[in-house]
Amino acid sequence: MMKYDDYIYDLSTPGRTGVDMPEPDVPETPIPAEFVRDELPLPELSLVQATRHYLRLSQKNYAVDKGFYPLGSCTMKYNPKVNEWAARLPGFTAIHPLQDPHTVQGAMGLMYDLQQMIAEIAGFDAVSLQPAAGAHGEFTGVLIMRAAQLARGETQRHKILAPDSAHGTNPASTAMAGFTAVQIPSDKDGNVDIEALKAALDDEVIGIMITNPNTLGLFESNIVEVCKLVHEAGGLVYGDGANLNAIMGVVRPGDLGIDVMHFNLHKTFSTPHGGGGPGSGPVGVVAELAPFLPGPIVDLKEDAGEYVWKQPAQSIGRIKSFHGNFGVMVKAYTYIRMHGAAGLREVSETAVLNANYIQARILQMGDYPIPYGHRCCKHETVAQGKISGAEDIHTLDIAKRLIDYDFHPPTIYFPLIVHEALMIEPTETEDKETIDAFLDALDKIADEARETPELLHKAPVNAPTRRLDEVRAARHPILTRLPSATATQ
Repeated sequence: MMKYDDYIYDLSTPGRTGVDMPEPDVPETPIPAEFVRDELPLPELSLVQATRHYLRLSQKNYAVDKGFYPLGSCTMKYNPKVNEWAARLPGFTAIHPLQDPHTVQGAMGLMYDLQQMIAEIAGFDAVSLQPAAGAHGEFTGVLIMRAAQLARGETQRHKILAPDSAHGTNPASTAMAGFTAVQIPSDKDGNVDIEALKAALDDEVIGIMITNPNTLGLFESNIVEVCKLVHEAGGLVYGDGANLNAIMGVVRPGDLGIDVMHFNLHKTFSTPHGGGGPGSGPVGVVAELAPFLPGPIVDLKEDAGEYVWKQPAQSIGRIKSFHGNFGVMVKAYTYIRMHGAAGLREVSETAVLNANYIQARILQMGDYPIPYGHRCCKHETVAQGKISGAEDIHTLDIAKRLIDYDFHPPTIYFPLIVHEALMIEPTETEDKETIDAFLDALDKIADEARETPELLHKAPVNAPTRRLDEVRAARHPILTRLPSATATQ
């Protein structure tokens, strides 16, 4: 039986409209002829028909407000609605970045305070809020490191080291900056292999990009030694701050020896995450690197009691139009102010507790191996979709079957160093009942894998969209929706 949304075009009635446009308050201007498409088969619907159509489509979407979003290394936490209220305040939405500084002192004061907060949370001396996302922050950090090396006259340095447990964007950011990425393997405990690191350090190394906790969900127990070795070789240490959700309020990366780090405001500090944005990836640095930050940044002119724009002395230049994604900054500022220092620490402690509970229960099940299960994890745990007695079942099948249990699948096939990886991050916002329901679903899926494997191969069977041919979809996408009478495959 055809569903309502499948024949929305067939409900079209010539001349029917769902809008009543007001009289324009500006002169009407003809639409350029090249922009007009008479053949575009848009349905003509009433307001009620159109509203119901889009509401039904929205209800088919999965969102963190509807259920558990256990994507590993992504911190898909619940976003407090007070953040949205704050970001919509007229004093923040009705301003423009080209206004004179004296007319936007409130917004600049918020940015200044956020710079100070971030610096204090992570143990840095200066912060730029300009980068628009995590990977953009990485790219910025790499450019800052290189600028500092060039200022020392060390023009021969062109290599950046990246552990195999780091985020995949680290070597990508290195390549985009025009440098050479060198991979460092992990040891048997999931840490950076110290001997391999020593062998890779020479006078051509700009520095290392290290994710801590890493993508195995583990805290780098050798982090202080790693930083010391890199510094002794004349290099700098970039800390990928994407997993700060596990350690904020507990340990400050700057105190460990990290020189530069980006912060994912859209992850750690709860602003909406996913769908390509909006993001914000401020960068914090130690005093030595502060002159190279992208600018301008907000400074407080204490003698005049006002905020001003300041360009760092040896700035790498502007890396984003205007001053960054201000709306995201407001939301992150609200989140930090409402939690306070003790609250942020509790966020990390609860996220770690939830992840370790998941790891302990999975180990107890015995169906999903955890390669590094002998160590306590931090914000996430990485299991494997390798079920004994169901060798024909893969991680993808398990992920698709979770959809039938009304759970968004976790991150799969990452990190690459774990075969058939299932990367699960509960964040601090999920309660025990939700986590138990998710784990019960994994337990049932393991039984199904052995008893009715064909069910997993077909999954999802209850979702609005069944399993897609993802390779074909990527290579031959259908980007338009045609009326049912003329639809083609």
